[in-house]
Amino acid sequence: MCGILGYFHISGPCPDQGPVLDLMADVIRHRGPDSAGKFETPYGGLGFRRLSIIDLESGDQPILNEDSSLALICNGEIFNFKELRSNLLKRGHRFRTSSDVEVLLHLYEDHGLDMLQKLNGQFAFALLDLKKRELILARDHVGIAPLHFCIADNMLVFGSEIKSILKHPAVKRTVNLTGLDQVLTFPGLVSPQTIFGNIQRLQPGHFLRVNESGIQDFEYWDLIYPMADDIPEHKPEAVYIDELGEKLAHSVRYRLNADVPVGFYLSGGLDSSLIAAFIHKLEPTMTRHAFSIGFHDTRADEGRYQRLMADRVNCDLHFARFNSGRTAEMMRSMLYHAECPVKETYNTCSFELSRAARAEGIKVVLSGEGADELFAGYVGYRFDRIKRERLLKDVLTELEQIEEQMCETLWGDKKVRYELNYHSHRQQRRRLYSKDLQGSFHEFDCLRQPLVRKDRIIGRHPIHQRSYLDFKLRMADHLLMDHGDAMALANSVEARYPFLDIDLIRYAVQIPPELKLNRYTEKYILRKVGEDVLPKEILRREKFGWYAPGSPEMLQHRVEWILDMLSTDTIRRQGYFDPVEIENLKRQYSTPGFKLNQPYESDWLMVVATFGMLQELYDLPVCTNQKQERWEQGI
Repeated sequence: MCGILGYFHISGPCPDQGPVLDLMADVIRHRGPDSAGKFETPYGGLGFRRLSIIDLESGDQPILNEDSSLALICNGEIFNFKELRSNLLKRGHRFRTSSDVEVLLHLYEDHGLDMLQKLNGQFAFALLDLKKRELILARDHVGIAPLHFCIADNMLVFGSEIKSILKHPAVKRTVNLTGLDQVLTFPGLVSPQTIFGNIQRLQPGHFLRVNESGIQDFEYWDLIYPMADDIPEHKPEAVYIDELGEKLAHSVRYRLNADVPVGFYLSGGLDSSLIAAFIHKLEPTMTRHAFSIGFHDTRADEGRYQRLMADRVNCDLHFARFNSGRTAEMMRSMLYHAECPVKETYNTCSFELSRAARAEGIKVVLSGEGADELFAGYVGYRFDRIKRERLLKDVLTELEQIEEQMCETLWGDKKVRYELNYHSHRQQRRRLYSKDLQGSFHEFDCLRQPLVRKDRIIGRHPIHQRSYLDFKLRMADHLLMDHGDAMALANSVEARYPFLDIDLIRYAVQIPPELKLNRYTEKYILRKVGEDVLPKEILRREKFGWYAPGSPEMLQHRVEWILDMLSTDTIRRQGYFDPVEIENLKRQYSTPGFKLNQPYESDWLMVVATFGMLQELYDLPVCTNQKQERWEQGI
């Protein structure tokens, strides 16, 4: 992965932008420390920072096509590029490099934007068509690679990271209250929202076309499950196990392709252990580097399982040791790269993992994200079954009836439950805001804004309904963004995700739900795939969440940064939250022995504190007269 950036004047010639491309590129040097490049025209410019992984000698960007009518910058990898390149060569195309992403130029020449249907990869690219005077921005199917954009002064400014966009002089620094409200409500942000006013994130599986006619946003792919009545007839269980194993092996093989060393993360759980096992199965004589988090608190440490798996696949295992003090030290760096407030501190663990990988000279790591969302890996899938059985039998209380109405409004199905009771949660979080913001809460309440395609939920099996919501509300903009891409590239490391291979996803969509959650066994079919390659101790393990010290623990230990961010003076000066309500929560959280039952109780104060630190890091405005400012904030 690398860093891309640029600007495009929507109509007419572009005013001189001076050294803006260099400024935008310099601030994301961590994404690509190996080289830089740029391409400028009278109406737009492209900038690039490179992390060299494939074609180390000639793969610099921007890349032009044969007649120099197309210019491309791409952050990411096209895993099926060898097959695509072979076909394009047969059709007479000439290549300037041996890089994987050059196939995008020639596919576009032959197929236009239908080429997106041919790609297997993780990517965000910008393609400048000089003949049409048109800019194309596209993001991969599930959102592994980020791409942000802003419209200012008749210009579209874009970048892999928001900090790059903020370097353009036309872009103002404001706060998007709907984005803040999303972080308080969901696991994290939900595209296209960001925490910055007027800056949007391109949604996964979407592309933008920008020309003199304006800006058009198109969806080219989504996770679409069959209707519950149309689920394909079951094949024998053994067939699904064999076919899924083949898909996973093929995906891992794709993601091992690089001209630099490739390592992997090893948590000791099912998903990362399966990836390790398949790497070893494909390359039984090669010793690779693996990276694990080790905790001084034995209740949180998974070292036993990590070592067990490391011995099984004969890898060099490296531990990044962690404790709550280390978490506190890393918060500023973590938030600078995350570019959003967080509910939990475990991003610091991801940051430390990528730092450990880079210290060993590893630029690429394989990671296990996506398995829980595709194969019913979270406890919520079990709880859904229990809740639905109760709701079918019992008479609902008035509050339960109100919640049903809320769920029908949000998801299109009153029986769908996702994480929270949103009606009561709405009332609770409204009280957090300052008195001024409480008065305009209905204007930025994230539950009043579009979230997901309800037609992709209605009529689906309950397991598929939750899987779709997990993809949209948890994985794309939280696990793959602030927890994934941002923490890996902060240390110039590319993360790859075998479970998010597009061919594997298309196959997983057709697997019967009963093979994902078998009675109350989560990820049943993945456990069956692993029976021949994993130790029984790992196959039988229940899911173990990463240890992440929250605001109660930090308050009880008097951690300086959180005390400062939650002080009455700071809260009053910043103006977004109610000092009295925050002080009440501080007293509750500071009580010795107090703990939140996460993920079922929200760590309100962690969001408040990290938002305050983000304000300082990015010089975001205080909230004074919100009624005057809110329209400037993209609400």
